[in-house]
Amino acid sequence: MKVILIGATGILGKNILAALKQYAHLEVVTVARKGGADLIADISSLSAIKEMYAAVGKFDAVICAAGDAYIGPFDTMTEENMYTGIKGKMMGQINLVMAGKDLISDKGSFTLTSGFISDDPVKGTINYAMVNGAIDNFVQAATIELERGIRINAVSPGWVVENYDGNMHTPTIGQYPVPIDKVVHAYYKSAFGYLSGQVFRVWEPSTQYVRK
Repeated sequence: MKVILIGATGILGKNILAALKQYAHLEVVTVARKGGADLIADISSLSAIKEMYAAVGKFDAVICAAGDAYIGPFDTMTEENMYTGIKGKMMGQINLVMAGKDLISDKGSFTLTSGFISDDPVKGTINYAMVNGAIDNFVQAATIELERGIRINAVSPGWVVENYDGNMHTPTIGQYPVPIDKVVHAYYKSAFGYLSGQVFRVWEPSTQYVRK
């Protein structure tokens, strides 16, 4: 089973890759924008996405843990700033599905990344809130029309920490930290489980992470 992991050199990507390497039946093709991976591709470019798929050949799953958006105050934000997230995170991930849906194996899966900012925005993150919400809605709508048993989901991570010691504290952005293994599990469940059209909101409060 061949999996394409995009954003493999980031915090999320490195940890997802480490988890996938535990399974001998998985062949993982890593992709990054600047290097350190099997393939180089910038998902903000549709042509780069098509070249990536051509280089990979047959594949069974796509996991995307990449995509940029603009951070800055609303009173100085420009239309061009908006396009940072539109091209980098929103259309980049949508094009992964658009260009890949006819190439992926039967019963394959696409896993995209959105984020909690669309549900719990903070100052300076309008672009992230906008594109995250678009990704969530895209997967919920696309699952209705994807054929051949192809699944699609989004993972909405919280404020991710690699070494969470269990102590409750409030980071600057107002989110409690989410252990990286909990986030990685959501990506695995999305890619290799049975659900489709879901947004796995890993950051949501639970008995373990309760807002005060």
